[in-house]
Amino acid sequence: MNYLPNIIFAIALILGIGYFAKNVQKLIRNIKLGQPKDVSDNKSQRWKNMAMIALGQSKMVKRPIAGFLHVVVYVGFVIINIEVLEIIIDGLFGTHRIGLSILPESVYGFLIGSFEILAALVFITVVVFWVRRNIIKLRRFMSAEMKGWPKNDGNFILYFEMVLMALFLIMNATDTTFQNIASGNIVSQFIAPLFSGASEGTLHIIERSAWWLHILGILVFLNYLYFSKHLHILLAFPNTYYGKLTPKGQFDNNDAVTKEVKLMMDPDADPFAAPAETEEEEIPAKFGASDVQDLSWLNLLNAYTCTECGRCTSECPANLTGKKLSPRKIMMDTRDRLEEVGKNIDANKGVFVDDGKQLLNDYITKEELWACTSCNACVEACPISIDPLNIIMEMRRYLVMEESAAPMELNNMMTNVENNGAPWPYNQMDRLNWKDE
Repeated sequence: MNYLPNIIFAIALILGIGYFAKNVQKLIRNIKLGQPKDVSDNKSQRWKNMAMIALGQSKMVKRPIAGFLHVVVYVGFVIINIEVLEIIIDGLFGTHRIGLSILPESVYGFLIGSFEILAALVFITVVVFWVRRNIIKLRRFMSAEMKGWPKNDGNFILYFEMVLMALFLIMNATDTTFQNIASGNIVSQFIAPLFSGASEGTLHIIERSAWWLHILGILVFLNYLYFSKHLHILLAFPNTYYGKLTPKGQFDNNDAVTKEVKLMMDPDADPFAAPAETEEEEIPAKFGASDVQDLSWLNLLNAYTCTECGRCTSECPANLTGKKLSPRKIMMDTRDRLEEVGKNIDANKGVFVDDGKQLLNDYITKEELWACTSCNACVEACPISIDPLNIIMEMRRYLVMEESAAPMELNNMMTNVENNGAPWPYNQMDRLNWKDE
């Protein structure tokens, strides 16, 4: 019976990590539904971007208050969870604070003391985040797309973090072995007096309960990530690595269209000539994107990585002037549709069955797409290199080239370019008439 807790712990660990691994496989499968995109260039710059943006949080601190608070939570939560290694060893082998047996008491005390300080800072910072969301109600957290689950999801994460930090400190405060060495209990020594009237047996029960709830809470939190916007904790690293390196104003051209334009502009080309036998003429199945499968896998990775922080929307000039467009909603809608497609595939034994829906119109409206000024403010504002504009432009490309559904003003401009070689409705012969006025 002495081995029962170890067996239960091992089962919980296997189930928790196994379910997480299953969801990671589903996540990768969904991302791979996107179209191929080559991002294998300039590896050194990509590694640098990942180190600076994802690890170094360089873009977060552009808003100093929120950035500093986020760095505290990020650093604290990551470093504190190093202590999970000790918990896993203790849980599997039935030891108690194995670190004390391996490390000098002073070193162990320094580590746990650092963890306690960080835990207290994380707890305080998370409370501040909760106040900003629910009491102060910052405008970017009150948008229409942040009602219901998105709002609750943000709060659930904050509650998770508060409870996990509290359990860690209570676990230390009620561990008499740890408190007696009087090294590392920098914060927990002030919590310990709250339990001074309890017997040794009661303290042991409280300590063990906090220990179990802490590790089980971490496993639950790990598996909650897949269903939460906090998936960015993991995906921020690949997303910043594969982020766009070309100038923000540089758009991707469709190869098939580029080839046709070059053919039209070549005075020596024969437009009626058949392609050479050695040439493989690639004709795209669809111009642009109307559903998630038409987007690139990088677009889909962006969608899963979105933190829903709203920095993109708060910087969007279209949104600020009352237009319907919200770059954050574009990313959330893309992720929601991708999840719907993934569930469709799961329900139909690995095959997608047409459900009569698509990203365009069912999730993202034409009004939203055409409200975009393509200024790249959303791309610049994103703290983890997400590119909402690329999705917008791909869907616009579909509207123009597949449905001929551009706004009248744009259709007039394209007609003028075709007929007059310029956006203006004037014959080329009359273009210099202004000089005579």
